[in-house]
Amino acid sequence: MKIKASLPERIFDVFNIIILCLAALTIIIPVLHVLAGSLSSTNALIHSKVGIFPVDFNLDNYFLVMQNQVFWNSFKVSFFVVAVGTALNMVMTLVTAYPLSKGYLKGRYAILLFIVFTMIFSAPMIPNYILVKELGLMNTLWSLIVPPALSAFNLILCVTFFRSLPEELFEAARVDGMSEYRILWKIAVPLSMPIMVTLILFYAVSHWNSYFSALIYITNRSLYPLQLYLYNLLAEANALDNYRGISMVENWNTSPQGLQMASIVVATAPIVMIYPFLQKHFIKGALIGSLKE
Repeated sequence: MKIKASLPERIFDVFNIIILCLAALTIIIPVLHVLAGSLSSTNALIHSKVGIFPVDFNLDNYFLVMQNQVFWNSFKVSFFVVAVGTALNMVMTLVTAYPLSKGYLKGRYAILLFIVFTMIFSAPMIPNYILVKELGLMNTLWSLIVPPALSAFNLILCVTFFRSLPEELFEAARVDGMSEYRILWKIAVPLSMPIMVTLILFYAVSHWNSYFSALIYITNRSLYPLQLYLYNLLAEANALDNYRGISMVENWNTSPQGLQMASIVVATAPIVMIYPFLQKHFIKGALIGSLKE
């Protein structure tokens, strides 16, 4: 039986819809502007004729980006950091969250308290820099992978999800002689795909979008990840300086603004293409990991 909403409830729903639509527009309009600018001519960009639709459709910016080896080198670096970093993140999170989800583990509340403490009071930048330098990680990709190997927030999400799994299933596995490690990888992990996908997305997006750590720890330009490359590209007065040596630059309809926008679109495309396939698991995992006991 469908219950008819009262007048105040309908007004509240309309108000929420309007607010959410305005919030969505504030997000989507800049994205459309960048996409339109990357597909527009130099003249249109110089004279600020581009809004959310391309003016004088032009693909030269993308052709030039695709030929830039520095861009693709940074792309490979980011791909390596995302792949290895996310794998390390998941292993660290799973092997830490599983024992902390067990009520019989002595000292688990104290350990969780220390973990929550790091969420509230994080180490400043200078001690982190000194630690990375003393570990010999400066100017290596491991400086982008090892320090953020475990996220306290994601760990707590995983602990909460593991606590929602039936303990009777684990008890039966122990009776059959399975070790705790086999229980984790053979039972707990397969049953935790929603939260697994959610955490993978959290970690992967965090690694992909990170540039500040590379800005501090990496000075070798050949090790620049994609986001640091984009940061330098946007900060430079003339983006065309990054494309010297590529043939036909003088004959192409390109501009620094167009190249910057095209580079941003190409760098954002992988996450945008992957997210729709993970959205269902992402929402389910986030809700269950946050609310279920």
